[in-house]
Amino acid sequence: MTTNVPVSFRVVSVLALLWNLTGVTMFFLQTRMTPEQIAALPDEQRVVYEAMPSWLAIFYGLAVFGGALGSLGLLLRRRWALPLLVISLAAVLVQMIAIYVVTPAWQASGASGLPMSLLIVGIAAFLFWYARRASARGWLR
Repeated sequence: MTTNVPVSFRVVSVLALLWNLTGVTMFFLQTRMTPEQIAALPDEQRVVYEAMPSWLAIFYGLAVFGGALGSLGLLLRRRWALPLLVISLAAVLVQMIAIYVVTPAWQASGASGLPMSLLIVGIAAFLFWYARRASARGWLR
């Protein structure tokens, strides 16, 4: 039995994949910064970057690669998208909380970074919810 999916499902899946591929790009740009590039950052960004523990990169990677693969799974209409998007959401939550708890992010930028952090968490939560909904409607195989 073939279940027809709405066009909006494809649109959301493509946008989700593009969003998460942007995250993958940012992951590589951030994790491959040279000492010269780090030194050139504005003081408030440099202080936060230098205070970031190396284990946080693991959660960053899980968030963006889990999100990208989960979004690809959505686009391909595969059920394995759901657990990957759960992993991505969990990693995003750990990453965002840790940035504000273990680095001086709040002292360095105050609430100015909070909207982007909330947007990232919101999109990850939406994608998880959307994948659950798609699975319940039979759109994923």
